[in-house]
Amino acid sequence: MLRSKLFALLSVTVAVALLLSACGGATTTEAPAATEPPAATDVPAATEAPAATEAPTPTEAPAMQLSGDIAVDGSSTVFPITEATAEEFGGAYPDVRVTVGISGTGGGFKKFCNGETDISDASRAIKSTEVELCAQNGVEYEAFLVGLDGLTVVINPANGFAACLTVAQLKLIWDAGSTVNNWNQVDPSFPDQPITLYGPGTDSGTFDFFTEEINGKAKQSRSDFTASEDDNVLVQGVSGDPNAMGYFGLAYFIENADKLKAVQIDGGKGCVAPSFETVNKGEYKPLSRPLYIYVKKDSLARPEVFEFVKFYLTNAVTLVDEVGYVAVPQEQYDEGLVKLEPYGSR
Repeated sequence: MLRSKLFALLSVTVAVALLLSACGGATTTEAPAATEPPAATDVPAATEAPAATEAPTPTEAPAMQLSGDIAVDGSSTVFPITEATAEEFGGAYPDVRVTVGISGTGGGFKKFCNGETDISDASRAIKSTEVELCAQNGVEYEAFLVGLDGLTVVINPANGFAACLTVAQLKLIWDAGSTVNNWNQVDPSFPDQPITLYGPGTDSGTFDFFTEEINGKAKQSRSDFTASEDDNVLVQGVSGDPNAMGYFGLAYFIENADKLKAVQIDGGKGCVAPSFETVNKGEYKPLSRPLYIYVKKDSLARPEVFEFVKFYLTNAVTLVDEVGYVAVPQEQYDEGLVKLEPYGSR
């Protein structure tokens, strides 16, 4: 019995020894595997960091050193596009300060042709008198098409009767010498309620365009209306008066569509509402128009101005739509970039 116990004990001891021996063998053979960190010497792949410096994604980095001031003034209609561009440009070039004023297209051209600004926002083409003023002062320029607008006639949402007006009715209301001061004078079916009028100031390209298209001659208009170069003032006026009417660019209507109603315009082919689609298709007549920036050639010789205009045209498709106007086809922006290109090599 004692012998069998001893034998059993001996067997257990041997088994334990064998087990310990087996465990010890496993750890020693694994150790080399643990020295596999050399595989981490594959990190040379991480020495592809040079590729990151290669990607001077900031090859634009040198351009990030740009600094200086750019003065822009002019159309309140084009203002939202230029302001949005200036904000985006400022993110890439924080040392360049772009100031954007709203003197109206005409007021902007006066400053531009007197050499006070680098860029003039315009909601119409430059007039012959303005061309002469620029020439007298030695100001040469390039013009760039940046978008399209549908000039929008607006009324207060409480107005449930003037949903569509003809060009003839608008002329009756707005023409020089008009004595219309009640809605029922526009259409006998309209109520006997007073009309309160709001419109852009006489230096505005919007004023010039509207009066030319509706009244037959630029600046030919009645004068007894509340005028402002600031379209936000017009928005406040019309939205606060149930009998009011006004007009300004499509972007300002879209931005304030919750407090205003757009009037459909019958230009001879039925009532058409202003929208991206109707402006783009040329259906919103006669109040669709082109939008421009005019840039002094001398200013384009400055790298910060050149880069700003290049940025403007490169991003216009996105930014013009974002602020509520209609972008022109990409080919037209590309044409502008081709026209701009020679100034970058000077």
